[in-house]
Amino acid sequence: MERLDAVEDQSETRHALSGSDRPIDFIYIAASAGDARYTRICVASVRYFYPDIPVRLLVSGSLQHGLTEELRRYWNIGVAALPSKGDYGWGLVKLEPLFGSPGQRFLVLDSDTVLTGLVLDVFSNIQGPFLVDDEQQSDVDTKRLYYDWEKVRVIDPCAQAPRFVFNSGQWFGTAGLLTRDDFAPWIDWTLPRTHRHPECFMPGDQGVLNYVLNRKVAIQGLQVERQPIMRWPAHSMEGLDAERVSTKKALPRIVHWAGLKKTRHRDMLGYDLLRFFETLYYQRLPSGRARKLLATYRTLLWHYVVSARTKAKLTPRKLATRICHRAKEPPLGADGKSNQLRRP
Repeated sequence: MERLDAVEDQSETRHALSGSDRPIDFIYIAASAGDARYTRICVASVRYFYPDIPVRLLVSGSLQHGLTEELRRYWNIGVAALPSKGDYGWGLVKLEPLFGSPGQRFLVLDSDTVLTGLVLDVFSNIQGPFLVDDEQQSDVDTKRLYYDWEKVRVIDPCAQAPRFVFNSGQWFGTAGLLTRDDFAPWIDWTLPRTHRHPECFMPGDQGVLNYVLNRKVAIQGLQVERQPIMRWPAHSMEGLDAERVSTKKALPRIVHWAGLKKTRHRDMLGYDLLRFFETLYYQRLPSGRARKLLATYRTLLWHYVVSARTKAKLTPRKLATRICHRAKEPPLGADGKSNQLRRP
């Protein structure tokens, strides 16, 4: 099977493997057709703090037309070579960096994230091969957002309550320590990737990645460090406004709008940060204002089309459900009331 970094420039790959003064070797950004606007913003934030570090897109399916060339030409962003082209399923493409060249250190980001400072320096001071956000969740929310370890234990007797959980929209890792076989009981490696036991895990990569790492920690002593690296806008944006970030005085965090995205950015928490990096992005492009208007229009059109298709699919289902429900209702009496309500 082709390695993730098979088409990377050879000198760049040698530099990554031999060690350097860079905190990590690669940043990977998960990108899709519907997240083009967020991808641009994320890229601008990465390049604001790290102008030269190799950045590669993890592409599941297709991207907005022209985006790949735009990012390559103006922002020096490449596309990661994956084993196959196609739909990897929700989020599961983010597992691919684990199977790259052994020893390669990386950061994986969702497209709806931005850096607020030199977050890579945090990983350079970590002894272990993995660093995740130090998240605290109740047992109920852990089972809802990640995986139900009690259900998993029916299949894997070694399963335990997780020692930690983390949002997989931002995490640091090292390639070569986990294999596809570690995920094989839970993931079908066909395209699109699918869960073998969807009743146990949250859809996507988040639940299964949390479980496999927890299992490796419990059974094999794998080191997974935890530090506060993520900021969720719904909790707080204190100290992470555009003014502090633009002057590089903000805390080094990764802001993630997980579950908070809206069609209009101005309606979102932390809008000033999104606006700052989007403005920065288009300042580098010729005819930036016109490009921004066109890209915004295309993004809105894409969301409208997807929404219309979703509604079109759901309408027959709702109609069928309503018909079935009415068919099961007891007949009405002469007075228009249900016979079921009448006393015998």
